[in-house]
Amino acid sequence: MNKFRIGILGATGVVGQRFIQLLEDHPQFEITALAASDRSQGKSFAEACTWRLPGDMPERLKQIIVQRPAPPLDCDLVFSSLPGDIARESEEEFARAGYPVISNSSPHRMGVDVPLLIPEVNADHVALIDVQRKNRGFGRGFIVTNPNCSAIVIVMALAPLHAEFGVSSCVVTTMQALSGAGYPGVASLDATDNVIPFIGGEEEKIEAETLKLLGRFQNDVIAEPDMTVSAQCNRVNVSDGHMASIRVKLERAASIDDIRAALASFTSEPQHLKLHSAPERPIIVRSENDRPQPRLDRDSGGGMSVTVGRLTPDNVLDYRFVALGHNTIRGAAGAAILNAELLAARGYLRR
Repeated sequence: MNKFRIGILGATGVVGQRFIQLLEDHPQFEITALAASDRSQGKSFAEACTWRLPGDMPERLKQIIVQRPAPPLDCDLVFSSLPGDIARESEEEFARAGYPVISNSSPHRMGVDVPLLIPEVNADHVALIDVQRKNRGFGRGFIVTNPNCSAIVIVMALAPLHAEFGVSSCVVTTMQALSGAGYPGVASLDATDNVIPFIGGEEEKIEAETLKLLGRFQNDVIAEPDMTVSAQCNRVNVSDGHMASIRVKLERAASIDDIRAALASFTSEPQHLKLHSAPERPIIVRSENDRPQPRLDRDSGGGMSVTVGRLTPDNVLDYRFVALGHNTIRGAAGAAILNAELLAARGYLRR
């Protein structure tokens, strides 16, 4: 089977390295091009990149020369983890040049004609690609984005509840890992023995992206649900794994057993299609009083499952629970790869 040739934009960063790690030996995708910032361009990947993940840098990529994040690149599609200030122009340039762009970056997420995608939640939103091509005059190219790393965890947990009972209000407080700030990220003297109760732009992203993700595609636009979302975000001294304490008010009455069953039984198109990166159980419900925990649960489902625990009735809204996901796998590179697998299954990718 001929594999799709992949270019990685932002290849030397934390998420770029996670793309490389997850794509090693992938049955559908093979990395053929790497691109990054000015200081890395023209160097071999081994020279340009300080490898920060467990294990070794893949041997076959070490001598690939890092290029400028602009077309042309020797690939069929690109995964992007570029910084926001570079991503807006670069991703549009690639799409206009005919490349599918599957982006982990934020600038295009809320575009009215850009799919913001979690395949288990809103696979039908891929139809926005056809609207985008028409609106922007793209040929074969397009831009598809995955959400903010905490929004993915939150919406994965909300989706089955909203589908079965309707969620009218959601209040969420996040505890987000240091790796979410990239490398070198938060200074050690700020992180040690500390919680930082502010992450710039994060609360606004969660509140806006949740509504788009749970919206319905109709008449070539996304109709957002009648739902109120309030988010408060904190940076905590954990290496990987974003946790969210979530409270919900439901439109229809449900028992705690109904809530637990809706979460535990949730599967969707990626599981039905048996996509390579799709976890068998997208949501894992724990009954222990002290779970989930980042160290114990962030790697569940190969880092692609969201773990939910501490499910109890709430005295202000209806129910409360805690959700946890791996922020650089399900919350970033793994999410984009799963998006690409869905796009391939839907016929949007071509060699």
